[in-house]
Amino acid sequence: MQQIMKQAQQMQQQLAAAQEELARAEVTGSAGGELVTVTMTGSGEVTAVTIAPAAVDPDDVESLQDLVVAAVRDAQRAVGELTASTMGPLTGGLGGGLGLPGL
Repeated sequence: MQQIMKQAQQMQQQLAAAQEELARAEVTGSAGGELVTVTMTGSGEVTAVTIAPAAVDPDDVESLQDLVVAAVRDAQRAVGELTASTMGPLTGGLGGGLGLPGL
């Protein structure tokens, strides 16, 4: 029983370290051939949005809005991939994080 508790504690420490690593990591999503890019932390916080001047057309704001949404979704997809590659080995494919918030 003591060995199981020790293993659980070790896994908990590894998960905490992986969460910290994700929070420090950054990914970038883009849309429209990189007319719009979004930088996001591994924990999902948007840290930067870059819009190329060519994407700005006062007569077509809707297209720019669509590009921003697409870039955010692309960054979220990248966060999901990063999370899976970082946490996957620790969770052993147990459905993404053992039901713990943020995992």
